[in-house]
Amino acid sequence: MRDKTQPNSAAAGDGLIRAGAIVFFVGAVATLVTVAPLLLDTTPFPPYMFGLSMLMGVGFLIAGAGVFQSIAQGRRRAREGS
Repeated sequence: MRDKTQPNSAAAGDGLIRAGAIVFFVGAVATLVTVAPLLLDTTPFPPYMFGLSMLMGVGFLIAGAGVFQSIAQGRRRAREGS
């Protein structure tokens, strides 16, 4: 079965993992931007910036869904192969 799998083929869930990583990093940047004024003792950003910080968790959940989708596909392939 190994000879049928291409090493660079996209598995189920890869798109979700990539999208989750992008959303996570956008949330990480928003978190750094939001926390910086608090540490530098300047005017804090508006409250919606704190909402953007929640994108870290959303991105983590999206990537986790992609991982579980990849696991499910691997189990299906294993059942079909045996």
